Amino acid sequence: MKKRIAILGSTGSIGTQALEVIDSLNSQFEIVALSGGNNISLLKEQIIKYKPKYVCIKNEDNKSELKNLNTEILIGNEGLKEIVSVDEIDLVLVAVSGKIGLIPTIEAIKHKKDIALANKETLVTAGKIVMKLAEENGVKILPVDSEHSAILQCLTNRKAAKHLIITASGGPFLNISKEEIKNADINGALNHPRWKMGKKITVDSATLMNKGLEVIEAHHLFNFDYDDIKVVIHPQSYIHSAVEFCDGSIIAQIGIPSMHIPIQYALTYPERCEGIKSESFDFIKARMFEFYSPDYDKFPSLELAIKAGKMGGSAAVCLNAANEEAVFAFLDKKITFTDIYKITKSVFENYISIQNPSIEQILDEDEKIRIQTKYIINNNLF
Repeated sequence: MKKRIAILGSTGSIGTQALEVIDSLNSQFEIVALSGGNNISLLKEQIIKYKPKYVCIKNEDNKSELKNLNTEILIGNEGLKEIVSVDEIDLVLVAVSGKIGLIPTIEAIKHKKDIALANKETLVTAGKIVMKLAEENGVKILPVDSEHSAILQCLTNRKAAKHLIITASGGPFLNISKEEIKNADINGALNHPRWKMGKKITVDSATLMNKGLEVIEAHHLFNFDYDDIKVVIHPQSYIHSAVEFCDGSIIAQIGIPSMHIPIQYALTYPERCEGIKSESFDFIKARMFEFYSPDYDKFPSLELAIKAGKMGGSAAVCLNAANEEAVFAFLDKKITFTDIYKITKSVFENYISIQNPSIEQILDEDEKIRIQTKYIINNNLF
């Protein structure tokens, strides 16, 4: 029987790669629903090819461009909630970016749909709520991030596991000085040495904020204390993450840097399929694996993110919203690269966290922090 799937964010990087994976798996999936943002021309091509029963778009204005395609067109956040609630869907790939992924993920869990999760904000801002709800509904949360997918593959014995080891490439500024980083421009920040990703996550990788957010995600996904999650810089990005067990042995997941592999594992879990003919990892060609401790002085965003995670409550909501707005300002050339951390830290240090916030409070706090951060940026109050 085919696995029936909805892809939220089908026109983005993860969404398009997921469709490539599905194309390679010999009709093991049925695409029931797709959602896209502003790339309506690509979404139209996907509709023609995959013939989904439902499609969700961001704006009513684009609806006319998708007429006569024999699919039901839904709009906005309410449309996403409607898509993930339909009976025909077995698995929802949440590949939208930003806070927009939270509510449809929760709605899908309530309707007992398994989740392939490629949206950081869902667990960073509401991990405690989401994981509890998934457990209550018997729903699997399957990580799409290469690091968390690696941990899932290595975590063969949860009771015997001692530490999670999350690797980081170090980003484009690993080998330059703190002083040189002050002069980093957009082109430099977006020139990631190993991965091709969207602009926001690429900038987060350059500050190492992304790795801090991944630590928060890992805490919720695998129920490990923050002190038992380690970050190791591994420039080659061959080891995607590892698990250390109580007897001192370590199991690591190794492969070439390719998002097709973790996407496919989330879609086919717990089975493995041949799928896309990606390049096999070659130990001889690889020759050398390097590992370093993170430089928290040069990349302070990593430490700030871990601090927010340990604080709990709505602290990570504040961190995520302030950082995202600062990154957008950097990409708009309103601030410098090092201002991203200054602004995020300024907002975070003046924030009073709400313990055990509801989803409504999380969304309200997110909006308040974004307004505050934009005001700080626009008035140079940092």
